[in-house]
Amino acid sequence: MSAGRREAALYLKRPEENSWPFRMVSQGSSPSLLEALSSDFLACKICLEQLRVPKTLPCLHTYCQDCLGQLAEGSHVRCPECRESVPVPPTGVAAFKSNFFVNGLLDLVKARAGGDLRAGKPACALCPLMGGASAGGPATARCLDCADDLCQACADGHRCTRQTHSHRVVDLVGYRAGWYDEEARERQAAQCPQHPGESLRFLCQPCSQLLCRECRLDPHLDHPCLPLAEAVRARRPGLEELLAGVDSNLAELEATRLEEKEALARLREQAAKVGTQVEEAAEGVLRALLAQKQEVLGQLRAHVEAAEEAARERLGELESREQVAREAAAFARRVLSLGREAEILSLEGAIAQRLQQLQRCPWMPGSAPCLLPRLELHPGLLDQKCHLLRLSFEEQQPRKASGKDGARSQGGDETQPQSRDGAPTPKQDGAQTPQEDGAQTLKAERAETPQEDGAKTPKEGRAQTPQEDGGAQSPRGGRSNKKRKFKGRLKSISREPSPAPGPNLEGSGLLPRPVFFCSFPTRMPGDKRSPRITGLCPFGSREILVADEQNRALKRFSLNGDYKGAVPVPEGCSPCSVAALQDAVAFSAGARLYLIRPNGEVQWRRALSLCQASHAVAAMPSGDRVAVSVSGHVEVYNMEGSLATRFIPGGKASRGLRALVFLTTSPQGNFVGSDWQQNSLVVCDGLGQVVGEYRGPGLHSCQPGSVSVDKKGYIFLTLREVNKVVILDPKGSLLGDFLTAYHGLEKPRVTTMVDGRYLVVSLSNGTIHVFRVRPPDS
Repeated sequence: MSAGRREAALYLKRPEENSWPFRMVSQGSSPSLLEALSSDFLACKICLEQLRVPKTLPCLHTYCQDCLGQLAEGSHVRCPECRESVPVPPTGVAAFKSNFFVNGLLDLVKARAGGDLRAGKPACALCPLMGGASAGGPATARCLDCADDLCQACADGHRCTRQTHSHRVVDLVGYRAGWYDEEARERQAAQCPQHPGESLRFLCQPCSQLLCRECRLDPHLDHPCLPLAEAVRARRPGLEELLAGVDSNLAELEATRLEEKEALARLREQAAKVGTQVEEAAEGVLRALLAQKQEVLGQLRAHVEAAEEAARERLGELESREQVAREAAAFARRVLSLGREAEILSLEGAIAQRLQQLQRCPWMPGSAPCLLPRLELHPGLLDQKCHLLRLSFEEQQPRKASGKDGARSQGGDETQPQSRDGAPTPKQDGAQTPQEDGAQTLKAERAETPQEDGAKTPKEGRAQTPQEDGGAQSPRGGRSNKKRKFKGRLKSISREPSPAPGPNLEGSGLLPRPVFFCSFPTRMPGDKRSPRITGLCPFGSREILVADEQNRALKRFSLNGDYKGAVPVPEGCSPCSVAALQDAVAFSAGARLYLIRPNGEVQWRRALSLCQASHAVAAMPSGDRVAVSVSGHVEVYNMEGSLATRFIPGGKASRGLRALVFLTTSPQGNFVGSDWQQNSLVVCDGLGQVVGEYRGPGLHSCQPGSVSVDKKGYIFLTLREVNKVVILDPKGSLLGDFLTAYHGLEKPRVTTMVDGRYLVVSLSNGTIHVFRVRPPDS
């Protein structure tokens, strides 16, 4: 090989660092072509494949000709991207403009992708023409002007002939790698679709059509035509002017979009602030109303106790006088009926004197005052047009980023906003929660407008309860603004307003609040079926025991959801309800009650009545006895399996009228059960005396579900049909909603209380949610 040929070969192997294509790629001065070739710009948005016969719509979106034909509906076609309706030319979608820009890029991509250098090098295109090998030698270079692949010898000769010495011959490897894409684009000529092999050279001005030499000589011979370069120079300024106008519009649109985002952010910020104020204001009203309730109930109890004491004294005196009169009358009647004449006459004076004395003595000690209590409600509570909380709206003013305004916004003095009707919007302070006229009147007339147990509570006090710490419903505010902004994303309200709170609220009357703790599934790798959780109970320190009836297993989990193994159960048993005792586990399966050790050893089993499909099991607070519901009554067994006691809630008068499907015990020693026959929640003591029973509208006409009790005696009742857990006081009076569907409850099944402050809720799909019960005084 000669020195000149070796030099040419070295030149073709790698471009010089100072050559134009290498500078373009290394410096990144024109990335648009690389992006167009590497992105989905050349893909049809309809078939998601590379464009074939690309046609451009008037909206400048390009698709395959066949895809547009399938998309056309009558005489119009709707652009899939911008949804603009475009009329179809009379000759069909083929008459849409051909996108020569896309065609050129496609030709470049096809040329770069033609052949596989690793599988077999492409053949030289000139060798067969020069009498060489029939298939041509392996190509090592490419002429950008001729668009031919050349072998090394033909490449050297191509650069030495008179006609092709100015052609750009480049390394084929570098060409395939994209080093010469820009240069190939500059030397690429658009081909005429009517005359193959002819490149487009002219622009017909009247027809605005690109022409080759053949087209120029045929129908456009008399039309004024311009070379493409001259036509581009003439028309480029107009396009650039239009492009500058669109760029200006884009800048305005972007500025408007940013203003809309800022307005939306201000709206959300103000809504969060007003929401906090509404919560605190409603809590203030509720707190004042509950305080008035406690005061009025105290007055009512004092009045009744004083009246009962006076009545007891009067009743004692009346009974004494009645006894004396009865004895005297009985003595006189016996003497008159049984005495002889001498006996009657001898006692006649004494009897007459005593009877006259009793007649002269007043029978009544005097009329006693009977003051009957009467409730007087404030007119605002009964007036549907009276709104303790009123919301107004004002026009948003664009926020100016000036130092003076910024300093003013950070200061303590804020201008009171004006509503649309010109009236000032009431300003509420987050610390003191002042109220409007209704709230002030309630506070001022505390003694004159008492509210008794059945009085209605304003809906603002409970219908919208804030949610904090992971999305739990909370009827009490007082949290920091930082926490409110973070937790406020999950704020929600119940689907249905809760009934008015009962009369037995403790302390300030505020309710415990749920705080989301964690959530985890209960299906394990060895399970053959989807879990069906029918029982839950605390097991050890911060652990729960899950009765999976479908997989016949008692699974242990930590409160964080870590699987701790399983408690073995007798073969063939499907645990239904479960309770943990001292170093033992009690569960019901079918019509039997089992007591087993944690290692699965069976201590004893007892047969239960067959008239109940499932039997609820609950551990006594002492941990040495287990209670089970059987046919409407409760049986309590000790650790040895002996029946300790048995009772019917409400006594023998309730025999056959109860059906306790769910059962639990409270730390105070009471039993709490869901009675499906009476459709109520019943609370009774250890002797069966009913302490309280609730069957009001708060059940939403649902069968009461699983029950749990926290360390303070609050009762948590599951209502599966409405995806709720409601809270009741220790005597069974409804207080309101505790959990709703907004907390992720979807068909809640059973619940349990762990350590007296963690409420564990299982769903029908086998998922378990854990909520921490925050006391109202925290």
